[in-house]
Amino acid sequence: MLRPILIHPDPRLKKPCDAVTEFTPELSRLAEDMLETMYDAPGIGLAAPQIGVMKRVLVMDCVKEGTPRPMVLINPQVTWSSEDLSVYEEGCLSIPDQYAEVKRPAEVRVTWQDPTGAAQEEQFAGLWATCVQHEIDHLDGKLFIDYLGPLKRQMITRKMEKLKRERARQAQG
Repeated sequence: MLRPILIHPDPRLKKPCDAVTEFTPELSRLAEDMLETMYDAPGIGLAAPQIGVMKRVLVMDCVKEGTPRPMVLINPQVTWSSEDLSVYEEGCLSIPDQYAEVKRPAEVRVTWQDPTGAAQEEQFAGLWATCVQHEIDHLDGKLFIDYLGPLKRQMITRKMEKLKRERARQAQG
């Protein structure tokens, strides 16, 4: 089921999420909905708070061409970061049509649980590393624009406020 994606500024996007403690069929359904919503957007990552669910759950798939690799990470944690940094032009489904360069560790090792609660670990590089860090930031109440200078951040926030007003007007019309 497609879920509506929250648009910045929304207070839920700035709140840290709670750890998942119960691995239920509802959690698996949430993960399926998130993947469907992410692919439909289209995007390469989506965190639960972006659909108003304040749990530490993210989905991602950075395969551009070829066989998709949908991943569901529950309670993800970065356990190691490379000293090498990489710069990617990031965007966000909660901040549509806005992009900016963000510097992050080029490689990260992440531990998480899958929807059954089983422990997982993987080292990510390239776009996968950027994506997983971006989505974990969402779980901590942080957006990619928080890495930007105050002027650029304010400019993007004003654009999003205007977009939300326009969408609200369209919904009424």
